[in-house]
Amino acid sequence: MARPSSSIPLPILIIFALFSLLMAVFCFTGSGIFWPLVSVTVMGLTIMLCCLLRRRDGDSERRVCVLVLGDIGRSPRMQYHSLSLSKHGFQVALVGYLDSLPHRDVLRDDRIQIVPIAEVKGIRGGPKILTYVTKVAIQFAQVLVVLLMLKPHAHILMQNPPGLPGMASAWLTCVLRGSRLLVDWHNYGYTIMALSHGHAHPLVRLAKWYEHVFGPLASQHLCVTKAMKEDLHRNWGINATTLYDRPADIFRETPLEKRHQLFVRLSRAYPAFRHSSDDDDVREKKEKTVFSVRDLDKDTITLKPDRPVLLISSTSWTEDEDFSVLLQALQEYEEFILAGETLPPLICVITGKGPQKEHYVKMIDGLHLEHVKICTPWLEAEDYPVLLGCADLGVCLHKSSSGLDLPMKVVDMFGCCLPVCAIHFQCLEELVKHELNGLIFSNSPQLAQQLKSLLSDFPSSDSKLGTFRRNLRASRGQRWDDNWDQNVLPLLSSLSSSSSR
Repeated sequence: MARPSSSIPLPILIIFALFSLLMAVFCFTGSGIFWPLVSVTVMGLTIMLCCLLRRRDGDSERRVCVLVLGDIGRSPRMQYHSLSLSKHGFQVALVGYLDSLPHRDVLRDDRIQIVPIAEVKGIRGGPKILTYVTKVAIQFAQVLVVLLMLKPHAHILMQNPPGLPGMASAWLTCVLRGSRLLVDWHNYGYTIMALSHGHAHPLVRLAKWYEHVFGPLASQHLCVTKAMKEDLHRNWGINATTLYDRPADIFRETPLEKRHQLFVRLSRAYPAFRHSSDDDDVREKKEKTVFSVRDLDKDTITLKPDRPVLLISSTSWTEDEDFSVLLQALQEYEEFILAGETLPPLICVITGKGPQKEHYVKMIDGLHLEHVKICTPWLEAEDYPVLLGCADLGVCLHKSSSGLDLPMKVVDMFGCCLPVCAIHFQCLEELVKHELNGLIFSNSPQLAQQLKSLLSDFPSSDSKLGTFRRNLRASRGQRWDDNWDQNVLPLLSSLSSSSSR
């Protein structure tokens, strides 16, 4: 176990320097004894507070706080971090919003304590800038108090973005407590803000300054692509370790039994999955969905040869994904069928929650397509990987605001050996290999042509779609656990070693 450092803590040095400066001012100005006494008292109380905050017990080095200023249930990478830490014997405090339930494995893990925090809204009414400033100020204090109320921990591992104001709260907590801060860079927060306000907006410029100031203060850094690693080094002076997103073990091709069970459950809520029952079904004792059939007498399950294509996409319904591109492509696909092309019907499932969902649902309701059906369910954490493992094709519309991050949804799809059509952006080629494991498009007409090309021989396994799936099966790479053990565990060990010198 690492021993506490024998060096004088930074907060105490800062306090001592301020005290010395104050005493020098009092001496030169000839002040009475009152203010020097006040200064001595304040300094003494502050040093006592720092000593209390830095007090460690025998388990402190095996505690880690995982911080995400977002919905824990929709932050899979931070959940994976928590599970990996737990597997290596760390006690984990997972701090974040609890709008949706995390994965069952996280909830069942005795070493993971979920610490929910309430989302701050700021002052309603008045200028927007006032709402934003008050929200940031209150959130800074809220996160700082929550972190300081936790048991002493050796490390804080936080996701960025969102990092405003969490990065400052986490850094100050580490200064006061002698912990080490690790920042996991998924993107740059200011580039996401720029999607709404433009890069010249004062708030965007302030957010960029904030990330440039507090980002380099962390002890270690992780990032999601080689392109981001190079950018952090070149423009930020940060040396980061690339930790590619890798699929967890739950992302696999779904067995036929589990497929049918999921289709049956979804058919109760979503008509697109429903088979139109008839008298023959009752006489033959068959349980049917639009995709599958269970023979109740023989207890066998088969996929229908004339089943529709199951196309899936997931989204947070934010500005970095333009779903009108997919909707226009589906309209063109419908027109191909109406013009006499031999193409299968298609069911498009778009999962997720987010601010723009209502806008796109209205667009979907106005399409009135005959051969294409679209539904927008919110799936439980356990059902999402099962549905991915059932799908025939995935579509990704994620466009990185910085051009430096990769879509986690594609990683999960590849874990299920699901080929993908993905919209082009810088560094996407680090993940999607055009004509090998999927296709890359730039606009709706290109996507429509790709759907036509990939689905013309459906459900034959000899089609291009089948070739992509076989390529994915043959090239299954590292899973999350091995990747984490190779890249993150050594960082934690090196930080603990350096603090014990």
